[in-house]
Amino acid sequence: MDTVFVTDLDTAELAPYARLTEAQLRRAGEAGSGLFIAESANVIESALQNGYEPVSFLTEEKRLGIIATMLEKSGVSAPVYTGEPALLEKLTGYRLSRGMLCCMKRKPPLTLGEAVSGASRIAVLEGVGDPENVGSVLRSAAALGFGAVLVSSSCCDPLHRRAARVSMGAVFRIPWAELPCLKEDANCADIGRVSGLGFTTAAMALTEDHIEIDDPVLLSAKRLAVVLGSEGNGLSKKTVAACDHRVTIPMARGVDSLNVAAASAIAFWTLSGRR
Repeated sequence: MDTVFVTDLDTAELAPYARLTEAQLRRAGEAGSGLFIAESANVIESALQNGYEPVSFLTEEKRLGIIATMLEKSGVSAPVYTGEPALLEKLTGYRLSRGMLCCMKRKPPLTLGEAVSGASRIAVLEGVGDPENVGSVLRSAAALGFGAVLVSSSCCDPLHRRAARVSMGAVFRIPWAELPCLKEDANCADIGRVSGLGFTTAAMALTEDHIEIDDPVLLSAKRLAVVLGSEGNGLSKKTVAACDHRVTIPMARGVDSLNVAAASAIAFWTLSGRR
């Protein structure tokens, strides 16, 4: 294992950890193919197990043995940068989660057809900007038997550092792809493409013509896409109108809705067909 002790915070090799924004990371790497930062041992190990290639590691010295074991298991190699915790925190601007980060290469993106191939239940996210909510939805989808997740181009990147961490590595295990937004409205996911893939579409939305989440028409659908919207405004009106069904989760005590992460878990469990 090639270990480098960090003394110069301006070293070019450390730029992904210290100076590149999430948007810049997506355009970085060989021929602009993209990079991302994985955080914590569990997330990094999941990425390695699923074929993601490491560029480098940044870790506290006491974690070097863990990284050596991961590299040996995966049969890959990459330089490992280390230093005193205070120095690393000054470099990254935050305390390293569980002591380690890994800069990794992105894989070529899946097409919509590739992502949903063989799936009978998928999730569609529109405009979900919070990385922790995106990560939570990915984790719930993977855990509760959904086959894929489509994220609109107005969503947070599923490989955002915090999204991948909150997903506990599920982002590397469940197929996902970016769903374009409508050309005339950058906030609206192109639901027509989802319907074109053979899915009945169900918008999680408060409307007068709604059905409840356990309605037989949803449970019996051969291929079903559960469509969830942003944290503040929910789904756009165009998207709600474009879906086959409007769906709600029954509420009590005057509460009208749940956080998108909580709502997704209930919807996925109810509609997965595994009850």
